[in-house]
Formats: sequence, structure tokens, C-alpha cells
Amino acid sequence: MAKHRNKKPRKPILQVIACLITIGLLLCFSALNDRLYYNSTANAVEAPKTSIKITINGKQRRILAEPHKTIKAALDENGITLEPDSVISPTLESKVKEDTAITITAPETTVETSEEPIPFSTVKKETSTLPKGQEKTETEGQNGVMEATKLVIKTGDKIVHSNVFTAQVKTPPTDKVILVGTLDPTSQLGITTPTSEIQKWAHDYLLANGYTEDDFTAANHIINHESGWSPTATNPSSGAYGLGQALPGSKMSVAGADWQTNYQTQFKWFIQYCETGYGSIQNAYAHWVSVGNY
Repeated sequence: MAKHRNKKPRKPILQVIACLITIGLLLCFSALNDRLYYNSTANAVEAPKTSIKITINGKQRRILAEPHKTIKAALDENGITLEPDSVISPTLESKVKEDTAITITAPETTVETSEEPIPFSTVKKETSTLPKGQEKTETEGQNGVMEATKLVIKTGDKIVHSNVFTAQVKTPPTDKVILVGTLDPTSQLGITTPTSEIQKWAHDYLLANGYTEDDFTAANHIINHESGWSPTATNPSSGAYGLGQALPGSKMSVAGADWQTNYQTQFKWFIQYCETGYGSIQNAYAHWVSVGNY
């Protein structure tokens, strides 16, 4: 009788083979993942940068920037911030190129002292020493000087802001003084007019206005004794003034505003005074002869 040999089961061997296959597949997938990762990493490497020149207020340096990016992006990546009122060339929106050269002019603050003219004023001053309407320069005007200290902000040669924080008068201006005449030309009559000429005028005036030679004789006697025919005669005791010694002298203003110096105005007042106070020039004369005044 033949003997039967016991056969070992094949199941464990199959399991080992399956395990090896699995391990091999895992290794393949791992290698594939590594390659994919390497490729993606290689693609993520930064693009090459170019070195460009940048000049800020005359000082030069170089920065790295990616071509085709904007100038603004290049400045931001290099930590360069523009101050307000800065001037940049080319513009911030321009693209970076290999030959790009950036120029920035940033504002600079300085303290400056300057002198400014202070215009003089013109002053008009009335004077009775000049005929009415006539003008004469008494003092020539001179500009003064104002010293000002300013805080000045410039971009290049252009001033973008200026503020005066101190100012003082270094030299005050000198006013120009112009004299303006107020004297009526007729008001000087009598000041330099000879007595004989004044008497002749009085004589002719009386006769031309209906008076007689006797009226002139009476008037001449009174005025000769009162003032000597001087329009500026003044009584040192009473203050009586003028040809007829009016008291006060301002009484004669009823005959004219130039009563102080115009012998014609004074004589006209004298006639009015004689007629108002005594009825006529000859009556005033009679009173004067009687008491020594009128």
C-alpha cells in the first residue's frame, strides 16, 4: 500500500508574494510623488531679479527688482516709502526694465532768513504858509526793512511750502510828508502891501460904493490912530486886532474868513461897524474925536 505524503499549504507563500507586490507599488508611488514635488518646487523658484540704479536727492544706490513689475512694487519690496510732494521719474506705474534708472526728489526742509521792504506811507499835512491848492514835499519817503525767518520746504528748486514763524522790523519806514496849502491868495493882502496902497484902495472903494471924500477923511483919521493902517496891528493890553481894532478880532469873520490878514476884508467890516454902531462913518469919527475911541 502506498504511503501518502502530507502537502504543505501554499497560502502563506501567496501572502508573502502579495505583500512584496504591495511594497513595490508603494515605492513606485513614493518616487512619483517625489518627482512631482521636485517639479512643482522647481517651478516655484523666484524669477531672476535685475539690479537697477536709484537716485534719491542726488545720492545713488542699487536695488534688486523683478522685470515687468511696476516701479511702485519695486520700491515697496525694497522698503522705500515716498514722502508727500516727492517727484519720481519714471512714474510709479512704469514697468521695471534692465536699464531702468529711478530718480526721486524728496522734499527738503530748510530755515531761511530774508529781508522784505516795508512800503512807506504818504501823509498830507495842511499848512497856511502855501497858497491854497499848492503842494510841496516836506520829507521824502523811505521804505523800511522787515526781517523774516521762514520754514521752507522745497522739492528740487521748487518751493512747495513756506511759512513765516518770526518777523521783526529791522528798519522802520519813513513817511513821505506833503504840505498842502490852505492860504487864500487874497488873504495875504496887507501883510506886504504898502500903507499908501491900502489907503488908496480904501478911498476908491468908498467912492465906488456911494460914499464921499468926507467919509474917507473920517475913516482915515480913525484908522490912522487905531492901527496906522496895519492889518496885523494888535493891542497888547486888550487884544484888539486889525485896521479898525476889532475886539475880539474874530468879529471880522462876518466880513470874510481871511479877516486876519486881508486889509480889504477888515476895511469892509470897519464900514459895517461904523454904520451899525453909529449910523455912519462920520458919526463914528465924531464920537472918536469926543472920547478918543469908538
